[in-house]
Amino acid sequence: MTERDDFILGSNSATEENTLLSAKSRRRMQKSKADNTLKSYAADWNDFAEWCDDKGFSALPCTPESIVNYINELADISKANTVSRRITAISENHIAAGYTQNNPAKEGIVRNAMRAIRREKGTFQKGKAPVMMETLPLLADIFEETMDDLCTLRDRAVLFLGFAGAFRRSELAAVQIEDLTFSTDGVVIFIPQSKGDQLGRGSQIAIPYAPDPRCCAVIAVKEWIDAAGLGSYGPLFRGFKKNHEPKDTQMTDKAVALIVKKYMEMLGMNADDFAGHSLRRGFATSAAQHDLDALSIMRQTRHKSEKMVHRYIEQGNLFKENPLNKMFNNRRR
Repeated sequence: MTERDDFILGSNSATEENTLLSAKSRRRMQKSKADNTLKSYAADWNDFAEWCDDKGFSALPCTPESIVNYINELADISKANTVSRRITAISENHIAAGYTQNNPAKEGIVRNAMRAIRREKGTFQKGKAPVMMETLPLLADIFEETMDDLCTLRDRAVLFLGFAGAFRRSELAAVQIEDLTFSTDGVVIFIPQSKGDQLGRGSQIAIPYAPDPRCCAVIAVKEWIDAAGLGSYGPLFRGFKKNHEPKDTQMTDKAVALIVKKYMEMLGMNADDFAGHSLRRGFATSAAQHDLDALSIMRQTRHKSEKMVHRYIEQGNLFKENPLNKMFNNRRR
């Protein structure tokens, strides 16, 4: 995707041209937002700016009325949350261009239009299907058939560790071997930075040994490291060369999603229903079904807010706390 010249967030000229800032300061300030966030903002801004070009309107600065007309057209084909994200991108780009006091995206008419769209369309998001704890033994059966294959050993470690650590796919792809500390209890993984930790304070995740060795993330990771001869440093999860040897560079986060889809399809499920997030969601939903409280789940998932965790708990308990189930059980007595 080619960034437009009017996407100021991608290369903030105000920062670059400030001669009072050192080169090091300018470089760091360009990293105030994560790369993936900038990519999303760039795509959202391009869509809005191209709409403005087609209508003969100015995109930067734009008018509040332009935003309202744009989002009402967008709402015909998009979810409310997508519309809201586009407004955020428009707002952030105006701020980067210096329109802090006169930001059209902050005007009341825009807020009212967004409120009407949310009321009409609702805000429920159907996420990807979770990989549940009960699915792990089924995956173990598949892995046992091809355990001599390096790729299978890696995939097993990706899936079991991704579930046990409730990893985001970007976090999982970025794990470094030197950030693993093995002990008799399991392994502790240090995560230097993540989506919920933009300031890079870091966090640690403890993964204990599982009762069933076939589904144990710690054992799977150890066997992958040993079989691949990875040593003590560098990316834990890697792609493969043409000669089937592991590369020196880490696998992409998209590869995590492809691995999830591949094995869920092998289990007879629809691959389109699953994604990299299915491992993280599966842990949270399974934990809720096993009666773990929100704070306990948050310690492993590293959510900063209880809002999303409570949503997982509600989904995990849809059948467990279903009134019909209680009625059926009473009838059997």
